[in-house]
Amino acid sequence: MAAVTKKKKVIIDTDPGIDDAMAIFVALRSPELEVVGLTTIFGNVYTALATHNALHLLETAGRTDIPVAEGSHVTIKKATKLRIASFVHGSDGLGNQNFPPPAGKAVEQSAAAFLVEQANLYPGQVTVVALGPLTNLALAVELDPSFPKKIGQIIILGGAYSVNGNVNPAAEANIFGDPDAADIVFTCGADILAIGINITHQVLLSDVDRKKLEESDSKYARYLSNILGYYYDYHLDAYSITGVYLHDPTTLLAAVDPSLMTYTEGVVRVQTDGITKGLTVFDNTKKTYGEITAWCGKPTVKVAVTVDAPAVVELIMQRLLTDD
Repeated sequence: MAAVTKKKKVIIDTDPGIDDAMAIFVALRSPELEVVGLTTIFGNVYTALATHNALHLLETAGRTDIPVAEGSHVTIKKATKLRIASFVHGSDGLGNQNFPPPAGKAVEQSAAAFLVEQANLYPGQVTVVALGPLTNLALAVELDPSFPKKIGQIIILGGAYSVNGNVNPAAEANIFGDPDAADIVFTCGADILAIGINITHQVLLSDVDRKKLEESDSKYARYLSNILGYYYDYHLDAYSITGVYLHDPTTLLAAVDPSLMTYTEGVVRVQTDGITKGLTVFDNTKKTYGEITAWCGKPTVKVAVTVDAPAVVELIMQRLLTDD
């Protein structure tokens, strides 16, 4: 008999978000994954609304058994002035559809405490897919310094490697949202895989794909068809394209099938102030530098450098066009 493949335990750290919704649905439709929880963070919306949306999406999917832990409302340095991307996702984060409030509530634990607890319960077995700013993960590192060694892997949607950012020429949105937290996480010593917008800007949901979602009987496809309009309008205005970048679902698929991308390895540091605030600097030169600097002795991370974009889109569509 063929061996039964063990499901990968996944926590999705999320700021839903239209493409977050897509990523969460893909995760729930992936037999390779066991979603053990959602943790919420600011980014596309404020944290309280991110929690509201996470609960709503789980109720829509019929998965109220999955806990939601609310994350930080401020950055790691306690800043309350946050960059919120309502102009991308709508004021409600889900295309201004005015969905009814969810019946469920978040668990009592903070997101950081939940992350630490799960890493301790299942050492080396939990993958965190981080789809927003990295504040909750940095707080988990502060709460338990052994967290980086106990967590299985952290897959980060974050950074712009050898390309311009999407907030400004220097910075990608999730890293810009809390650059101090990002620098803590990138240098914490965990097994980290970073997916930057150099990758996700190659993965596009086309008008043809959108039409397939609209014509599908799947509850996931129908739901996404209703919220995608706002996201399409933003991409047309910002990038002059008819389609949308699949940032979050592409990152989620790195947990499902890492072979969809290729990777290189090196040290990532994050610029935390000035006009390049949020810049991810990647050192994979293999050079031995003569001076002692802030780069010395830092752990390496993996950074995605190529992606099989057609295969990624095909897998996302396959998962969304079928029901449970």
